[in-house]
Amino acid sequence: MIYQLSGRLVLKNPTFVVIDCNGVGYELKISLYSFSAIGNDEHVTLFTKLIVREDAHILYGFCTLEEKEMFQHLISISGIGPNTAMIMLSSLVPDEIAHAIVSEDVKTIQSIKGIGAKTAQRVIIELKDKMQKLTFSSENIFNSNNTSKFDALNALISLGFDKKLAEKALDRIAQDDYSVEELIKHALKVL
Repeated sequence: MIYQLSGRLVLKNPTFVVIDCNGVGYELKISLYSFSAIGNDEHVTLFTKLIVREDAHILYGFCTLEEKEMFQHLISISGIGPNTAMIMLSSLVPDEIAHAIVSEDVKTIQSIKGIGAKTAQRVIIELKDKMQKLTFSSENIFNSNNTSKFDALNALISLGFDKKLAEKALDRIAQDDYSVEELIKHALKVL
């Protein structure tokens, strides 16, 4: 198991990064939460989770242990795979997800793309006790230093959304003062 990777940041995209660790470039899928936390540091350390499937070995990266722990809790729920968990972590920070689960806020969880009423209720039922035992100290660290609609569109396409639908969603909510992260968060609610 690969617990963490430390190295030089080679490429940073809203949905993945490439980290050079002694000449080997590792691609890690990340959430918007991690995208914002990484910033533009040349040297980064990300906690990882390797998911092995029949057709691929996919490495997921997290800026904090809290985010990794939330990811692991989410993928333990029937009906939530790694991609849905990453969409959840891109839509809400770990604190917000934990708070929604503890307060049984089905509406907040259901507002995330790909989460229906039954899945939202299942998340609450299965994770409420676990979330009450955890203490998350994450902040909403999304910043407003990048307002590129193109980056937001690429991120949505990378998450598996249709290009035309993603463009329409971004056109509906596009604001000049929105960052890439804000554009994607709002688009996820509209899609």
